Amino acid sequence: MKTVRFGIIGCGLMGREFASAAARWAHLTDMPARPEIVAACDSNDALFPWYQQACPQLKQTTSDYKQLLANGDVDAVYVAVPHHLHREIYTAVITAGKHLMGEKPFGIDLPACRAILDVAEKHPQVFVRCSSESPFFPAMQSLCAMIERNEFGRIIEVDCGFQHSSDLDPYKPINWKRMIEFCGEYGVLGDLGMHACHVPFRAGWRPRNVRAILSDIVKQRPDGKGGTAPCRTWENGTMLCEVTDPVNGEPFPLTMKLQRIAPGMRNNWYISIMGTKTSVRWSSVHCDVLEVLQYESGKAQGWQQIQTGYEPAHKTITGNIFQFGFTDSIQQMWAAFLYELVEGKPIAHFAGCVRPEEVLLSHRLFTAALQSQRESSVVAL
Repeated sequence: MKTVRFGIIGCGLMGREFASAAARWAHLTDMPARPEIVAACDSNDALFPWYQQACPQLKQTTSDYKQLLANGDVDAVYVAVPHHLHREIYTAVITAGKHLMGEKPFGIDLPACRAILDVAEKHPQVFVRCSSESPFFPAMQSLCAMIERNEFGRIIEVDCGFQHSSDLDPYKPINWKRMIEFCGEYGVLGDLGMHACHVPFRAGWRPRNVRAILSDIVKQRPDGKGGTAPCRTWENGTMLCEVTDPVNGEPFPLTMKLQRIAPGMRNNWYISIMGTKTSVRWSSVHCDVLEVLQYESGKAQGWQQIQTGYEPAHKTITGNIFQFGFTDSIQQMWAAFLYELVEGKPIAHFAGCVRPEEVLLSHRLFTAALQSQRESSVVAL
């Protein structure tokens, strides 16, 4: 098994999730490669002791990402930093010849994304992918297999999104995701949007136009210093897109809903596909349940609930009777990254991490959505 030595730039929540997934790599079977975390970088050195305990191969801790990139023992880098730093750090990683897994949205805006991808095109030997976990749930893999088999007949409509309610509390102190200088004008679209875009884009459902309605609901929050600070990014966004089915050339509506304020939702990825022959829907609230409706003329219509087992794209030691969860999806995403890095292609069409061209399409969509909100109009992509 090949060892890929990783550095982490940004040692917060998602950096720890990666380190945890790497520590449990024996959970996976038949993998051609394994990650080894050898370097960590963050401006807050109080985060390093956790990594030093969790990552026995860790040799370097630094507050300067350039020092990490100069480390010849680092083969690949995971970067999880605020959006305004993406262009600078992602391009530096690629230029240094390190493989890159970056957090969405790959740049604070469309010009930043294009700059990153321009550098990636000049370094074709560097493997570049974007983080997104939701397609790696077994039920979602089953749903994606239905897309590949063209089971839906003519698609009537698709709805998908990512909802949580972490910003419902108006007394929650402000963080960088509500500050436009760090998160960017996209707001919630850039923060959560790739989770909704991943499967539709991989299916070839590319928006032709968009009408977006964006909401700024809590306009100021405690600043953590006894005062308040303005919230200048969008908290909720709904995008109605017209797309064309590449199978038959027929148009259908695709609705994406991204919400930081969705009362009652702790964390919910969801997708539904309505078709003239078969319809399907899934939500991470009941992540092991896939609902399917198969239409037959003259017969009653009813939803069938199928309870999926622990049957992810990359095999594990866990028996298929057990349940799958978020930390499993994180590990499956990283398995997909390592597998494609070493083997040159994903293990399955819908079991691959987000590609650079899909990231660029998301930026084009989000930029058009901002224009749609400003003009109250439908904007062509």
